[in-house]
Amino acid sequence: MAEAKTIHDVVQGQREFFMTGATLDVDYRVDTLKRLRASIKAHEKDIADALYKDLRKSELESYMSETGMVLDEIKYELKHIRKWSRTKRVKTPIAQFISKSFVVPQPYGVVLIMAPWNYPVQLCLEPLVGAVAAGNVAIVKPSAYAAEVSRCLANIVAKVFPSEHVAVVEGGREQNTQLLEEKFDYIFFTGSETVGKIVMEKASRHLTPVSLELGGKSPVIVDRTANLEVSARRLAFGKYLNAGQTCVAPDYLLIERGVKGRFLEYFKKAVLDFFPNSDFSNMPVIVNDRHFKRLMDTIDASKAKGAKVFMGGNGDVGSRFIEPTVLDDVSWDSPVMEHEIFGPILPVIEYEDLDSVLNAIKQRPRPLALYLFSNDKAVQCKVLSSVSYGGGCVNDTIIHLATPYMGFGGVGESGMGSYHGKRSFDTFTHYKSIVKKSNVIDLPMRYHPYSKKKLSFIKKVMK
Repeated sequence: MAEAKTIHDVVQGQREFFMTGATLDVDYRVDTLKRLRASIKAHEKDIADALYKDLRKSELESYMSETGMVLDEIKYELKHIRKWSRTKRVKTPIAQFISKSFVVPQPYGVVLIMAPWNYPVQLCLEPLVGAVAAGNVAIVKPSAYAAEVSRCLANIVAKVFPSEHVAVVEGGREQNTQLLEEKFDYIFFTGSETVGKIVMEKASRHLTPVSLELGGKSPVIVDRTANLEVSARRLAFGKYLNAGQTCVAPDYLLIERGVKGRFLEYFKKAVLDFFPNSDFSNMPVIVNDRHFKRLMDTIDASKAKGAKVFMGGNGDVGSRFIEPTVLDDVSWDSPVMEHEIFGPILPVIEYEDLDSVLNAIKQRPRPLALYLFSNDKAVQCKVLSSVSYGGGCVNDTIIHLATPYMGFGGVGESGMGSYHGKRSFDTFTHYKSIVKKSNVIDLPMRYHPYSKKKLSFIKKVMK
C-alpha cells in the first residue's frame, strides 16, 4: 500500500469500488482468482525464500503447509464458485400460498483479514481466497513479525488486484490500531485469544460480524490400545511442525500408565529419524527473541517444579533454535501447563483413569484441537462425544485442517466461525432470504377483522 494513502483513504476507496458492483460478477471473481493463482506460482521461490528468512522453514515444509494449501484452496473454490453463487430455490410453506422462496448469496462488502506470523502465507491468503470468491473487497494485514513474507505478499497481491479490490497494509501495532478504528463489514482474525478479545471489542462498536481463529492447549490422549510406534511418529510430526508454532499443535500428552516408557522411546526414535545425526537445519526456529526467552524460561520453571527432561531442553539464543523437547513427570499445575506453549516442548502426564482425564480437560478452556490415539471404538466414541473442542483427529495430528471438505475453526475460548472450502465462501457471504408472492390470489385470513373462523383455518394450515 502506498504511504501516500492513509488507511482511511484505502477503506473508503474500497467501499466506493464495492458499490460499483464489479465484484458481483462471478466471471470477474473467477478471473481474479486465476490471476492470483498464477502470481503465487510465479513467485513460489520468492515465497519460500521469505519463509526461510523469517522462520527458517524448509522448502518442503513451506510448500506442504503454506503455498500448496493455498493453491489447493484456490482450485477448490474455482471448481465450485459458480454453483455456490447461484440463487437457490427453497420450499415454501403452504401458509404462504401462492409464493416462491429463494436464497440469494451476497458478499458482505469491505472485509478485514488480520493474519499471524506462524503461517504467514497460508493464514493471509486462504481467508482472502474465500473473501474474493464470495465477491468482497478486502484489506489484508500480515504480521510484522514475518516482515519478509509481508513484503512478498504485498508484491504478489499488487500484481493481481487494484488496491480498491484488495490491498495489503504492512506494519505493526500502529497500523493494527488504525485499521480497527475503521468500519468494516466483516473482520477475520487469526491470532491469540488476548488480541482476539480486542478485535471483538472494536468490532462491536460497529456491530461488525467476526471470525476469530484463536488457539489454546490442545491435548493428546494415547491409550494402551494404540499402535505406539505409528502414534509416536505422527505425534512427533504434528508437534515439531514449524517448531511447534502451530495453533493446532499437540500441546501436551496424556498417556495411559503402562505404555509411557515404550511410547517415549518410540517418540525419541521418530525424532532421531526425522533429524539424523541431530541435524536440525530443516527445522524452523522461534520467531523472535521474546518468544525464545519465554519458551526457555518455561522449561527452566517447569524443571524447578519437578518436571524431568526426557529429551532436548537446549536452545541457542543466537539462532533462536530450541531442540525438540519432551518434559516427563509433569503435573497439571506445572508452569508448562499454564498457557499455550507455541513451541517445540511436549509435556507428558501419565493417567490411569480415562474419565478423570476427560474431566480435567473439560475443566479447562475448550481447546482448538484434540488428538486421540486409540483403537478402542468405545473410547473413541466417549472422547468424541464428551469433550467440546474445535476439531481434531483420531490416530493422527494436524491433518484435519488440510481439507476443503470440512470447516476449520474453534469453539469457546479457541475461537468462533470456521473456514476452508465451502465454509470459507459461507463465512464471507450473507444469504439473503426472499419470498416472491403471486398477485393472483390474496387470501383474506391474515387480515382484520379477525374471527374464530379465520383462526380455525390458520390452525389447520400451520399445524
